[in-house]
Amino acid sequence: MTQKQTYVIVGANLCGGRAAETLRQEGFDGRVILIGAEPERPYERPPLSKEFLRRETERERIYLRPAEFYAEQEIELRLGVRATDIDGRDRALVLETGERLRFDKLLIAVGGRVRRLSVPGAELEGVYYLRTVADCERIAAELAKGGRLVVIGAGFIGAEVAASARTMGLEVTVLEGGQVPLGRALGPEMGRIYADIHREHGIDLRLGVRVERLEGVHRVERVAIADGQAVNCDFVVVGVGIEPATDLVKRTDIEVGNGVIVDENCRTNVEGVYAAGDVANFPNAILGERLRLEHWANAQNQGVAAAKAMLGSKEPYAEVPWFFSDQYDLNMQYIGHASSWDQIVIRGSVPERRFTAFYLKDGRLRAAMALNRARDIRPCREFIRAGVPVDAEKLKDEEMDLRRLVPAS
Repeated sequence: MTQKQTYVIVGANLCGGRAAETLRQEGFDGRVILIGAEPERPYERPPLSKEFLRRETERERIYLRPAEFYAEQEIELRLGVRATDIDGRDRALVLETGERLRFDKLLIAVGGRVRRLSVPGAELEGVYYLRTVADCERIAAELAKGGRLVVIGAGFIGAEVAASARTMGLEVTVLEGGQVPLGRALGPEMGRIYADIHREHGIDLRLGVRVERLEGVHRVERVAIADGQAVNCDFVVVGVGIEPATDLVKRTDIEVGNGVIVDENCRTNVEGVYAAGDVANFPNAILGERLRLEHWANAQNQGVAAAKAMLGSKEPYAEVPWFFSDQYDLNMQYIGHASSWDQIVIRGSVPERRFTAFYLKDGRLRAAMALNRARDIRPCREFIRAGVPVDAEKLKDEEMDLRRLVPAS
């Protein structure tokens, strides 16, 4: 009798959860073990800075599956325990408890960890980071009290938390080292529009500032910035990005470089070991470059692709990146990936906050950001996938149906 194989997934998050589901959906009848450092079964993170943070949705709605699903599918959940090492010679995953889990194939889906603020006072009470459900619960309890919030960092987490807090009526100051919010993802032109949006909603947005220290006796009371000013507060949320959680592979032969290096089938350089989600650095054949994405859609879709690859699929993971952000009454959707561009073309009305910005490089669409214009996203995906020149004037023309401009496949 052939012994059934054991597939282990490290990371009981969106990516790992979808991978485990896919293994069963695709007919894998061996042992599936899903390891999670958090005590929570797989859930979605986007609501943590938006509706769940504002208590507009129930906790149960953030989970991927009901609790009984995993038992029904014979997916072994090991929650609240960290994986600390990979023994490549023995093909075993080592847990912090000392337990060793032998595997035939391993998927690393550990995601990222928040960057910590390294200034005096950063360890005071009342200073929070947002990555987990537990983090969200602590911040939500502070929001419920009202008062004054300082958000350090105006990336997507910082901007969304600030928007949620302001919607709930708190006084909010946002401190950002760059010249615009969301600049790393959207660039200066779109960043300036978001700066206006936040100020229109009453945010005290301060740009180009450097946090020098956090002050308070036992709990944070103010944030001092390098120009000598200080901002009084009742609590602080820090959102200065995440970094790939590669500690697990430090003592292995697995290649690392801005994440775990994988090929188009999510395979590392070590036989039988795969990686996906926020931690994976992968080649994108559509865009012609390597990417490491911290997006909901990538975590979900690459988790599915990795599971299929573990089962022998040779179909490369090649998707046009997509993400979204809800701030106030504005839904932003971004398709593609533009690390550089030579022209931005606007379709629609910026003052009305209903427009699409097309990022062009050498006449080809690299990315598009649609604000309250979700219908433009699908044709933009096809433009990017086709990789052909587009007519900027036609992109601007509201009378022109974007779908008619997409080249036939």
